[in-house]
Amino acid sequence: MPLENPDNASDSQTTNAPKALVTPETGAAVIARHAKTAPGGPGVYRMFNAESEVLYVGKARHLKKRVQSYARGTGHNNRIARMIADTASMEFVTTATEIEALLLEANLIKRLKPRFNVVLRDDKSFPFILIARDHPVPQILKHRGARNRKGDYFGPFASAGAVSRTVNTLQRAFLLRSCSDSYYETRTRPCLLFQIKRCSAPCTGEISVDDYGALVDEADGFLRGESDEVKHRLRDLMDEASLKQDYERAASFRDRLTALSHIQSRQGINPHTLKEADVFAAHQDAGQTCIQVFFFRSGNNWGNRAYFPRADKALPAEEVLESFIAQFYDDKPPPKLILLSHEVAGRRLLAEALELKAGHKITVTTPQRGEKRELVDHALVNAREALARRLAEAASQAAIFGRLAELLDLDEAPERVEVYDNSHISGTNPVGGMIVSGPEGFIKAQYRKFNMKSEDLTPGDDYAMMREMLTRRFRRLVKDKEKDQSEGWAAPDLVLIDGGRGQLSAAHEVLDELGLSEIRIAAVAKGPDRNAGREHIYMREKEPLLLEPRDPVLYCIQTLRDEAHRFAIGAHRAKRKKGFTTSPLDEVPGIGPARKRALLQYFGSAKAVSRAGIADLESATGISAQMAKTIYDYFHERG
Repeated sequence: MPLENPDNASDSQTTNAPKALVTPETGAAVIARHAKTAPGGPGVYRMFNAESEVLYVGKARHLKKRVQSYARGTGHNNRIARMIADTASMEFVTTATEIEALLLEANLIKRLKPRFNVVLRDDKSFPFILIARDHPVPQILKHRGARNRKGDYFGPFASAGAVSRTVNTLQRAFLLRSCSDSYYETRTRPCLLFQIKRCSAPCTGEISVDDYGALVDEADGFLRGESDEVKHRLRDLMDEASLKQDYERAASFRDRLTALSHIQSRQGINPHTLKEADVFAAHQDAGQTCIQVFFFRSGNNWGNRAYFPRADKALPAEEVLESFIAQFYDDKPPPKLILLSHEVAGRRLLAEALELKAGHKITVTTPQRGEKRELVDHALVNAREALARRLAEAASQAAIFGRLAELLDLDEAPERVEVYDNSHISGTNPVGGMIVSGPEGFIKAQYRKFNMKSEDLTPGDDYAMMREMLTRRFRRLVKDKEKDQSEGWAAPDLVLIDGGRGQLSAAHEVLDELGLSEIRIAAVAKGPDRNAGREHIYMREKEPLLLEPRDPVLYCIQTLRDEAHRFAIGAHRAKRKKGFTTSPLDEVPGIGPARKRALLQYFGSAKAVSRAGIADLESATGISAQMAKTIYDYFHERG
């Protein structure tokens, strides 16, 4: 539990006199007062500024001694000195051990993203391959998110594309089903996947459950690293079928062997002495850090991903790496071996904390020679190249944003650009989309979609859709300003809209009404015959701009507009697809998935159910007389 701060307690002797605004005290003196009441054991501490924003989250074996070291106020580097100077209050959480403190610290840093900590950014969940075992006939599929479904998980893979390619190839090699359980239960004849030899069709009895189970065991063994054994067994079966002159069966084994070889040939580097490991390599340049992560499972390379954590420029690579790894495994299962490019001070503590989470022995080491060192060196090369590309792109993007500011008469290069577009088909399923970009590229975590809610909206009225979208977005900005909240969406330096003068006028009406006329707006209209490269840029009280087709600024604007268009269309399609899959039966009280499936199997469609009589409804499996009356009344009372 956080300890109460006596210094922040309100004075018991209060008066009704108006209080003067007092600037909270900050600095070493504040920390010194907290040091007197700080607990003496292990735990986590948080440092706050005058606006109650978290500045830093740290762990300590002895909280009191750590806080006292801050209170001295001398002997600190510039980063720590700035942090101390801004600190207005502190909170403490005690833990049983230093290991628990490390795990809690990593979790809080990821959640709170303090300014003075190393913060893991762009932490999307990793995809896995799942052999689901919650059905008598297991299914193979791509899985992302919480691993709460019964089955065997293999991963992580660096990208969804790598998983999809591997699953497709495994289907050819082991003929496992990938269909959903509901689709499987309704099959009366094999689907197309059986015809193209990517499924053994257990749904219609083309293979027995026992023989299918043998295929599942082979796939499981291959993914666990028993690839040589599986390939030898298939090769023996192929030779046996060939000797018996059963050439069709021999050809099927040959195709499966080819598929397995295809999986391994696409993995790039495949270590000979390493079955399961993650490799982390950190490279620093120009005040930034890139951490390249490689995943090796079952002796195969399952991809790599580059990270660019937010960290103070003065922090050395080993400190950034140590904090990064603790956050990285906050929601991921660690492998048995972790290889690092730099020796980190808390290596043993980190290994013990990960062992506590994983429940098995974990080794964290910095190899000096051999194949493991070669893998780390390879990751370092990738980290260096990735950071070089990022710095080059950032420099190019900064130059383009500077040129954009000149063209649109902005005071300085924009730090936040918001782009708006909407999507619909003849007015149906209208959705608006907002994307956000900055000097370092798209900020996808801040993308937003807007489902049109106005009952007065005329189908297909693009101007009204733009008004509603901008009103909802900027009304929220005004409320945040009135409440002096800094946690909401920041105000944009530039708003781009897909459209011409009409959309521009609608946008200005909204911002003028909300008192935000200072925000610069530009509309990007497609060229004649929607010709890319001949776009016109409209601004209030200015002649339209027509940039040269090869102008980098035009390419930047096109990229921003196309991304907004892609996002809006994606949101519209998702909404339309959801509408397709919605059934009138979903609204009937007491109708769950089982009864819905029974009714559709018996009657063929929801429309037929709505027309059925009570006696006919009772004939369906699982439908009682009372439920039949409920269904009948629902459809006939509505009319």
